[in-house]
Amino acid sequence: MKIGDLARETGVSVRLLRYYEDQDLLTSGRTSGGHRHYTADASITVAHIRTLLAAGLPTKTIRDLLPCFLGDGPELDACVQEHLQEQLRKLDDRMTDLQDARTSLGHLLDASARASRAASATA
Repeated sequence: MKIGDLARETGVSVRLLRYYEDQDLLTSGRTSGGHRHYTADASITVAHIRTLLAAGLPTKTIRDLLPCFLGDGPELDACVQEHLQEQLRKLDDRMTDLQDARTSLGHLLDASARASRAASATA
């Protein structure tokens, strides 16, 4: 299948498919004219890539996890569970940090609003 066909079938842009190839997430052969040609299962690979990207995983991790998919669905081999748990912990930590930053920003805005009201009242 040509790259345009794969793009239409998966809903992923040609540019993004090329990026996946650059990141060694997707492979293609080349025709005698130099055009990319993908195997029939490339759309499954793209779906797996999209699933892992939606989970917030970096492409380096995705590259390691792609061979661990069990069939066409989103199920992964049990051997990667520990790795996925670690990614989940990291995501939880980032969410906690973001919530703390949001709380701090809210306090700054409240303090600024109070100072602004006080300045207006004395003017």
